[in-house]
Amino acid sequence: MTASWRFSALADRHRAMGSDLEDWSGMGTAWSYEKDQEEEYLAIRTKAGFMDVSGLKKVHVNGPHASHVIDRAVTRNIEKLRPGRSTYACMLNDEGKFIDDCVIYRMGPNSFMVVHGSGQGHEQLTMAATGRDVSLRFDDNLHDISLQGPLAVAFLDKHVENIRQLNYFHQMQTTLFDCPVMISRTGYTGERGYELFCRGQDAAKIWDTLVEQGAPMGIIPTRFTTLDLLRAESYLLFFPYDNSDMYPFENEKHGDTLWELGLDFTVSKGKTGFRGCEEHLRLKGKERFKIYGVLLDGTEPADEGAPLMKDEKQVGVVTVGMYSTLNKHNVGIARMPVDCAVDGVALSVKNASGDIACQAHSMPFYDPQKKIRSAKG
Repeated sequence: MTASWRFSALADRHRAMGSDLEDWSGMGTAWSYEKDQEEEYLAIRTKAGFMDVSGLKKVHVNGPHASHVIDRAVTRNIEKLRPGRSTYACMLNDEGKFIDDCVIYRMGPNSFMVVHGSGQGHEQLTMAATGRDVSLRFDDNLHDISLQGPLAVAFLDKHVENIRQLNYFHQMQTTLFDCPVMISRTGYTGERGYELFCRGQDAAKIWDTLVEQGAPMGIIPTRFTTLDLLRAESYLLFFPYDNSDMYPFENEKHGDTLWELGLDFTVSKGKTGFRGCEEHLRLKGKERFKIYGVLLDGTEPADEGAPLMKDEKQVGVVTVGMYSTLNKHNVGIARMPVDCAVDGVALSVKNASGDIACQAHSMPFYDPQKKIRSAKG
């Protein structure tokens, strides 16, 4: 943890469950617990689970030029975002290449919060804010506990009035267990879920109450890396682990386009003026690879970083894989040539234990219509 400079108020809880608090984005994060990870995956898919995702970086953007700054930094038309709502967006560099993704929360006319991961989001906002009437404040006191799964709403309904009326990508200011919180209808699991933003001094109380009161419903704490099992079948990318920053090109520097990553939907229709816009538009149709799914034979999941083969030649790489005992599929997210990214193309994965036959398959594998995560009522 030599790189860690941020600290979760829940660190002692994670240590008590066996975590060594591996570094992610500068914060000691629970990558492992001394219990079966399959139990955690099944809890989130069938009941609910909660995890500490406070390693996400929270940046408050306030002032008369706040919307201009965000509009310059991200791919979404932020003027269409109403207070009380949020949106998923991407950030690009001058070459039109992906450098971070984020969720933007509009709190009021001139007030936003941008939550991003381990990419260059804060630097991007700082660049756009130069010379503008705006304040940027990095907030590490604000903790984020993500409660995800089909029973999440039933649990919260006992404590939070009108929680069932909170729609997908909306947020509310309220209290939970007598603590002030912002509850956001967002998550990173493909399930109906909620992020509980709370003060650092309240995080332990909220976590402990979730442990105590969630147990009778089968709601349990889960480690951060359980997200890898969930995201693999829900088509949720995780920078830099699916990117050329992790799997570099042979003869050029790292950097992926939104067209290659399948994230071009994050560019609001007709929007221009964001950083990298011109190059983004120019690079359409010039994809060097595509992010696409693979459906493997058998039950042995693909190794992280396993070579993807076609006709005994490596054509790509599997960035994450998982076998679901619940959904009975063996799936993965892969980087592959554009002509391979077609359903049914025969491929194979070269695992450490041997080759596994597979085929290209569109994503997401779980809830392809995304009805579960966006359900109402």
